Amino acid sequence: MKDLILNEKKNLNAVLVGLITPDQSEEKVNEYLDELAFLAETAGIVPGKRFIQRLDMPNSVTFVGKGKLQEIKEYIANNEEKKVDIIIFDDELSPRQIRNIEKELNIRILDRTGLILGIFAMRAKTAHAKAQVELAQYQYLLPRLTRMWTHLERQYGGGGAIMRGPGETQLETDKRIVLDKISRLKKELKNIDMQKSVQRKNRGKLVRVALVGYTNVGKSTLMNLLSKSDVFAENKLFATLDTTVRKVTIGNLPFLLSDTVGFIRKLPTHLIESFKSTLDEVREADILIHIVDISHPAFEEQIEVVEKTLYDIDKTEKPTIIVFNKIDAFTHVPQNPYDLTPKKRENYTLDELKQTWMGKLNENCVFISAKEKENIEELKSILYKKVREIHTTRFPYNDFLYPDLEELK
Repeated sequence: MKDLILNEKKNLNAVLVGLITPDQSEEKVNEYLDELAFLAETAGIVPGKRFIQRLDMPNSVTFVGKGKLQEIKEYIANNEEKKVDIIIFDDELSPRQIRNIEKELNIRILDRTGLILGIFAMRAKTAHAKAQVELAQYQYLLPRLTRMWTHLERQYGGGGAIMRGPGETQLETDKRIVLDKISRLKKELKNIDMQKSVQRKNRGKLVRVALVGYTNVGKSTLMNLLSKSDVFAENKLFATLDTTVRKVTIGNLPFLLSDTVGFIRKLPTHLIESFKSTLDEVREADILIHIVDISHPAFEEQIEVVEKTLYDIDKTEKPTIIVFNKIDAFTHVPQNPYDLTPKKRENYTLDELKQTWMGKLNENCVFISAKEKENIEELKSILYKKVREIHTTRFPYNDFLYPDLEELK
């Protein structure tokens, strides 16, 4: 699939832009820009200087104020040694904002949504994932055609080219082409969704467990551990897009385990809609394993992002095990004894964190390192118990076949 957004050379030099608002503190903005930089690196873009401005709300015309825009313009003009190729904003920009900023700075503009869509296009491997991403990209680009595309009919090529009608402007032609592509992709995905639905029905009544979580928290690594498979895992955002389903047996109890696409802050609505069938694995799961990177400084916010996205997908409450992963990478900074301000997240030790709200989760919470294979047996024991409860409800006559896991050892 042709990448419709990040369709230029890689190793572009980028400037990052974020806003401090009443809803986003300076600390949060810096965390978000760290994530934006990671997204850029995943896309093969080199993140550079950051520009941050404090505003009550984004400027409806240029996102940042005129003074900040002039500051960015001067930086680009005076930075000849390391030429700036692109400016990335940590929010979704309106078509009007993109048009005005590009006109003022005369440089390519990309927002957070466009960057994520571009990464998804790079990561998509199967025909299903490619169609989902392509649909999301076209839906995103449709209102932005005036600045982002010219002569779209070239993409059809040969005998499939669409000719412009009498009196029809280039923009009208482009919109017609995009609407045609959106319609075709929706039909294609509808057929794939029907096939996927049949496949899920053919899996029988085995208990279904889905791995969910923020992107890059270790879902695929844990999937490989539990299923003894070889799912692609990499220390990059959105390393896997396609849902992988494996039959797993703990003790003598079989169940289905699926690895789903990672979530992220401000996940584009186009993607959620396009990945409907992929997210059906979450809707139809009996148990969720919510994996959290406890070494990340903003892991509690990531938990909130995932829980909100899950609620948007499926408002049904499901049994959930929270797995705090990467305990091997967890570090804490001792608080200065003369500092009388409340402790921050980084000032807590792992044992102290376990005594907070996490301790109230009891058996619904476990701390592991998938990389170092720490506490995996404890996770298996908890998972076995949860799966067994559902399995024996569906097959009560098989209850005697699945004793407590300790009895099987």
